[in-house]
Amino acid sequence: MKKLLMLGGSYFQTHAILKAKEMGLYVITCDYLKNNPGHKYSDEYHNISTTNKEEVLNLAKRLKIDGILAYASDPAAPTASFVAQHLGLNGLPYKSVEILTNKALFREFLHKNGFHAPKGISFCDLQDGLEKMQDLAFPLILKPVDSSGSKGVYKIDCKDDLKKYFFKAMQYSLSKKVILEEWINYDGFQIAGDGFSIDGKLVFCGFANEHFNTKSKSPFVPICESFPYIGDEKTKNMLRDEIQKVLNLLDLKTGSYNFDIRIKDNKVYFLEIGPRNGGNLIPQTIHLAYGVDLVDAQIRAALGMDLQKLKDEIKNSTLNGYFACYVLHSNKSGIYEGLEIDKDFKPNIQSLQIFINIGDKISHFSGSNATIGIVIFKSSSIQSMHKNIKNMQNLIKIKMGGGSPSYKNLRILFIIYYPLPSYTKECVA
Repeated sequence: MKKLLMLGGSYFQTHAILKAKEMGLYVITCDYLKNNPGHKYSDEYHNISTTNKEEVLNLAKRLKIDGILAYASDPAAPTASFVAQHLGLNGLPYKSVEILTNKALFREFLHKNGFHAPKGISFCDLQDGLEKMQDLAFPLILKPVDSSGSKGVYKIDCKDDLKKYFFKAMQYSLSKKVILEEWINYDGFQIAGDGFSIDGKLVFCGFANEHFNTKSKSPFVPICESFPYIGDEKTKNMLRDEIQKVLNLLDLKTGSYNFDIRIKDNKVYFLEIGPRNGGNLIPQTIHLAYGVDLVDAQIRAALGMDLQKLKDEIKNSTLNGYFACYVLHSNKSGIYEGLEIDKDFKPNIQSLQIFINIGDKISHFSGSNATIGIVIFKSSSIQSMHKNIKNMQNLIKIKMGGGSPSYKNLRILFIIYYPLPSYTKECVA
C-alpha cells in the first residue's frame, strides 16, 4: 500500500484526504492543529507545522513515504516541493514553487520575463514603504507576500492608510514582508479557476468568473467562483498561452495550478498562479461542471501514478451545466444561529457544507478564516447563476444573535443535498 503524506487537515483538505483513502492509499496527515477535521479520516496524524520543512522532511524519511501533497495550501506548497526534491519523489521544482508562493518574487519574475504585472514595491519596514510609495499611483493594494486565503489585504488610498494597515498585514506574513502595488482595473470578471499540466504541457484549464462582495469591509476577498468563464475562445486561448509561457520558464512539469488573473485591453495580468489545487471547493465544482477530477489527478501525480484517467476525462469533457461555489459569510460579527434557505432555491443546491457550530462566534468577512461554509449550486443559465450569486444573502440567510459564544472546538459539519463524487459523500458527520 502506497503512503501519501498530506500537509494539512482543514475542511478544504478533507476532500483530498477522503479521495486518497478511496483510492486505497495509506494517508498520513500533519499540521499544528490537532483538532482539524481531516485528521480523523487519515490513518495517522503527526503534530508538525506544514511550514517546518526540516521537521516534515525528517518525518517523511522516517515513515518512508511514496508521495507528498500540499492540497489547496500555498504556505505548505514549498514544504511539499522541498521534501519531494530531497527524497527524489514527484513534485514541482522547489525554486519555482518558492517564486509562485511569494508575491514579491513572482512580481519580479513577471517583470523580468516581459509579462504584464502591476507596478509595486515590497518592504519589511514601514518607513521604507512610506518613502518608496511616492513612485506609485493611488489606489494601491497592500498584501503580505506569503499569506493565503486573501488574509491581510487592504486598499491604500493615502499614506495614512499605509500607517494604519501595515502592521495588520504584517501579522499574516511568515517572512514579515509585504507588497504594495497599483490597482489594476479589468475588463469583465477577474478570472479564477484551476488547471493541470502533464510533462510540461498545460492540458486542462477550468476558468471561472470570480465574484466579490463590494459591500463587505474587505471587498477584495473573493466570495464565489462561477463556471463557465464568460470570455470567448480567443480570450481563453490567450490565457492558456500566457500560462504555458510561465510553465515553460519555471520548468513546471506535472501538477495542479490555481489562477487569479485579470485582463485589461487584451493584456493578461497575472495576480497569482498557485502551485496547488484551489480552495473554496473549486476542484469539486470543476468536477461537477466538466467531469474532470483534478483531486484524483493531483494525488496520482504526487505518487507518480499513471494519468490516463485524467486524459480520458479531458477528452470526453463537456459542460454539464452552470455551477458556482459560494463562500457563506457575514458582513458583521455576531453569534451564529443557523441558516434559513429559500425553499425555491434549495433544489439547486449540490452541496452545502457548514464549518462551525450553532452558538459559535463569527467575524465579519475579511478572509478565508472567516468562512462560515461553502455552497455549490447549479443554475439553468449563466444569467440565472449570476443573479443567484448577487442575491445569495437572501437565498441563504445567515441567522445571527448577540448572545455569548459557545467556545466549542471548531469541527466540520457537512450537509449533502445532492450527490457529489463518492469521496465527498463520505464527509457526512
